[in-house]
Amino acid sequence: MKRTRTDTGRPRPPSPRQARFLSGSIPRHVLAMALMGAIGLMSMFAVDLADLWFISMLGRVETTAGIGFAGILAFVNISIALGGGIAAGALVAVNLGRGRRIRARKFATSSLLVATTVGLILSLAAETLTRPILSSLGAGGVTLEEAATYLRIVAIGFPLLASAIIFSFSLRAIGDARRAMYVTLVTAITNAILDPIFIFGLDMGIAGAATATVMANLLSLLVGWHGLSRIHGMLGTPSLLQLRRDAADIARIAIPATLTQLATPFLVAYILFASARFGDEVVAASTIVNRLAPVFFGVVFSLSGAVGPIIGQNFGAGHMDRVKETFIAGIIFATGYTLIMAGILFVFREDAPRWFSVSGEAARLVTFFCTWLTWSWIFTGGQFVAQAAFNNLGKARWSTGFNWARATIGTIVPVEILSAFQGAWGLFAGSALGSSLVGLIATWAAWRLISNLARDT
Repeated sequence: MKRTRTDTGRPRPPSPRQARFLSGSIPRHVLAMALMGAIGLMSMFAVDLADLWFISMLGRVETTAGIGFAGILAFVNISIALGGGIAAGALVAVNLGRGRRIRARKFATSSLLVATTVGLILSLAAETLTRPILSSLGAGGVTLEEAATYLRIVAIGFPLLASAIIFSFSLRAIGDARRAMYVTLVTAITNAILDPIFIFGLDMGIAGAATATVMANLLSLLVGWHGLSRIHGMLGTPSLLQLRRDAADIARIAIPATLTQLATPFLVAYILFASARFGDEVVAASTIVNRLAPVFFGVVFSLSGAVGPIIGQNFGAGHMDRVKETFIAGIIFATGYTLIMAGILFVFREDAPRWFSVSGEAARLVTFFCTWLTWSWIFTGGQFVAQAAFNNLGKARWSTGFNWARATIGTIVPVEILSAFQGAWGLFAGSALGSSLVGLIATWAAWRLISNLARDT
């Protein structure tokens, strides 16, 4: 095994406690990190799904559509926070791989300070510009009122969730996938308990769902702080001086990673905007699919954060053979998992609409997704693994390019063409088709990058 250097410059073998992915079975590491990460990430998406499920029990399609519009702004906050989390995770992992534990701790602390500040800014913006933003997305009438009610409350939790995500990614970079999972798992559990109490017990409706989410975000932050600070001692005192020193390195990864993540809410916003042309039932169907897919395919979503630390640590230590093995294992895992989940949704394709109390056109579109379009997540999984490689191998801008290609030309062009001929059905099919093509190209580009780096070392 190649030797690394300490913070003082003296060479030493990397400690398993500091860089656990430099040895052991790569498939086992990928499996453990993906499953643990998925439980945590799926928990975060399950919060939105739980809100939607309980709200759908009220039997008002306008409320279901409203939570879809408001969810876009919440998704923007998550995406920006994930960009910061990716930066924190990459910097912590690479520095641990090089034996620089103190440096890794400073990056974790500075990343937390940035995430909290950005979360506060987004919270204030959402509170101030609620109605103009929602109106521009196509919300109107009762749907606009319901969306505004939800957004104004849930925005309070934006900085709390952003901080919790930094804790989760930093814990995952250390190799503590279990505590990283706890950070987001507690969010789902808390939300599942409080949602029915606030929505039905206290008769708060959609405001109750938002209140439960904020309280869940707070508890998630506390769990993450305990794991990173008390258990691992990887959180120092926030310092503006240290932040100035770390800002360039954080920005180098966080800015393109954030731009990469923002492509997804842009895509969702465009799909909802396009859906609004066909009425509230199609918007409701899009909202359900946008909540259903992340929960069932949460493991695929988690692959970028799960595979990233393994690639980062081994790249930092110069083990390109293990980097290549990690990439292949991630692709195989994504493909196998997607086929299983697609099969499950196919079996329950007629039941899925009833889970959310929808009928008519909305029900038919949800069934259409579960029957024919879930296979496209094989290629989306490949893109997530590719993004992990890009972010940890010095090509974070490539992630940005591919994700925006998927959200723009890869979605808008096929959606506009197919929906012109097939209506809402073409909208759904065009989105899946474009995502598949871009994901395939991204996977190929990442493989070429890894092969070139391996040849040059």
